[in-house]
Amino acid sequence: MNSTVTKLWCETTVNSLIAIVLFGALLGVLYLAELWVPALAGKLLFFNDAAFCVGIPASIIGVAYILSIKNPENYTGFYLGVASSALLGIQFYLNGLYDLTFLYFVVFIPFQIMAILSWKKGSKTEKKDDVFAPEFLTTSTMLITFVAFIGIIAIDYVFATFVMYGDSLCENAVAKIISGSMIASSVLANYWLIYKKNDSWLYWLVYSVAGMLLAVVVTSNIFSLVLFTFFLVINAIATVAWIKATPKEKYGWLKK
Repeated sequence: MNSTVTKLWCETTVNSLIAIVLFGALLGVLYLAELWVPALAGKLLFFNDAAFCVGIPASIIGVAYILSIKNPENYTGFYLGVASSALLGIQFYLNGLYDLTFLYFVVFIPFQIMAILSWKKGSKTEKKDDVFAPEFLTTSTMLITFVAFIGIIAIDYVFATFVMYGDSLCENAVAKIISGSMIASSVLANYWLIYKKNDSWLYWLVYSVAGMLLAVVVTSNIFSLVLFTFFLVINAIATVAWIKATPKEKYGWLKK
């Protein structure tokens, strides 16, 4: 293992420790909130729920993953992404959300493995003009991606209406649109990360906001609201970091 790879793994290890501290502090605050505010008792933490318990390491590893690939050179973070996706797939399975289980194991994990291979290959270039740096999509590709975003939401809406009609959430039109937005944004975000496109982070922001809306409008789950707010902040930090690392000539659809 050369010094560059060792440095990346050290960075990922440090980010993992930071994620543990951050998420530990978050859980501590929520525990104290339940302890000191009687109205919140039993509404924030659900340690008797197997899916919730699986979601804790999934979230910690997910934060470490985001913090690691915040550095657009650190492909080792995707190994954490694979682990987080596997745990999330198990969590959704325990919750009976088999479509999301399928999505994580059959779509997201392969995407992240492809990202590892793509980023590793890109990091080996020796030509200055071929540096595998972050970039925005071209205007045409950005518009096609947006159409794909709307299309996935529409397909998911139809699927939720006519296939998953037994699910109480799928009887709510707003819930179906928000849920579809989460699925569409996460699919596109994972896909464009493979090619190191800044637009992937824009879709992660959409995913975080949609998760917050789902927690407020549909499920009334305070923990989910706090968690997605937390992820929104982390994703925003990563977005800014990538934009700062983007050469001006690679601003794509943002160019004047």
